[in-house]
Amino acid sequence: MRVLLIGANGYIGRFVADRLLADPAVQLTALGRGDDADVRFDLATGSPGALTRFLDAVHPGVVVNCAGATRGGARELTRHNTVAVATVCEALRRSGCGARLVQVGCSAEYGPSQPGSSTAEDAVPRPGGPYGVSKLAATELVLGSGLDAVVLRVFSPAGPGTPAGSPLGRLAEAMRRAMQSGDGELRLGGLGAQRDFIDVRDVARAVHAASLSAAQGVINIGSGRAVRLRDAAATLARVAGYGGALHELDGPPGALRPTIGHPRTESVGHRVDALGHHRTDALGHHRPDPLGSRGERTDSEHAAPAPHPYPDGCGSWQQADVRTARDRLGWRPRIGLEESLADIWMEAACRI
Repeated sequence: MRVLLIGANGYIGRFVADRLLADPAVQLTALGRGDDADVRFDLATGSPGALTRFLDAVHPGVVVNCAGATRGGARELTRHNTVAVATVCEALRRSGCGARLVQVGCSAEYGPSQPGSSTAEDAVPRPGGPYGVSKLAATELVLGSGLDAVVLRVFSPAGPGTPAGSPLGRLAEAMRRAMQSGDGELRLGGLGAQRDFIDVRDVARAVHAASLSAAQGVINIGSGRAVRLRDAAATLARVAGYGGALHELDGPPGALRPTIGHPRTESVGHRVDALGHHRTDALGHHRPDPLGSRGERTDSEHAAPAPHPYPDGCGSWQQADVRTARDRLGWRPRIGLEESLADIWMEAACRI
């Protein structure tokens, strides 16, 4: 089976490439913008006609698209997440290769969910930011293309290679710095959000399974369990052997929350400096002064939600309903969050 992989150098794409290369029945060709791609092509600026000619020459049976942008302004996100997918779809329509398309989408397409609920594929998408909007537009292009296509909506990927700028990456880096400096206290903000973490290697297995299946439409890829980021922080502290106190800066202004992490500590969180000045926590989040200039609570305090660490516009809760992946792909997650966090920590610790 000839597979054309787009975005092989990305976070998810690298593991998809490894998974596909491990299958002796797969002949893999990588297409991307980097010099190490088998074929250099920029989907955001290249023409569908040029891509069609390449498809006709290579004649893949499956095209896997892991390319895209997670950061940037609306214009950049639209160019790399939506226009690029439009180019792929149009090229496949023009080509005579008849390839199946596996598009890697994301849970940000759904937007905020009701706490305690599991989001199924038939949920009405309400993305809360330009990233989710750009990815949802790409999904709609794929579903309306008439191609043999499936979209895997990946929830919060974790594990080796986790970007340093992601919430779990920032958490590991903050802990590494604390251990390196011998700091017995680590103040963290934005730990109230709950996300469905799924190991990136399990995501790669899902892409492989989708490539071999006849499933179409949208399929969620997640663990099926939401985890509060403060619990992930506590697990990471245990994995790392960090014996200090983790002070949480989230919560209603003035409220005290118990310390998370090492069981020996009994400290409390939510600290502001003595002057009530603005501050930035260890994960890089801006902490506004909860009090007005006269020590009175401001109206904006009650109107603004507590900050969360994700730029995905998904609010405080996301949890996937993964029954479709089980039933149509024969896929289940295998790697638990503790193993994912251990691998994240191993990479962070190497920088000490």
